[in-house]
Amino acid sequence: MNSKNYFVYILASKRNGTLYVGVTNDLLRRVYEHKSGEIEGFTKKYKINNLVWYEEGGDINAAIYREKQLKKWNRKWKLRIIEEFNPGWEDLYINLISGSPPSRG
Repeated sequence: MNSKNYFVYILASKRNGTLYVGVTNDLLRRVYEHKSGEIEGFTKKYKINNLVWYEEGGDINAAIYREKQLKKWNRKWKLRIIEEFNPGWEDLYINLISGSPPSRG
């Protein structure tokens, strides 16, 4: 049985800035790739590299479905889930690499 975890995540250029929704099986690696500019395209062009929201699950199909769902959401809904999960708009990547939990308000 595959015990792999999958992540749906939102990156932001800054608080209330440009948003990007993605899916990956390795959140730390993927966010690092965005931060270092290794990934050509939208996130590199607009400097979207702050991890502001993510959720984890064990099913790739569910993760892809959730990513597609979030991409269809309007901006207001995306901002709401970010604010609920990460009211300070901290770059959660810092917490993940240091092993510290994010502050939740």
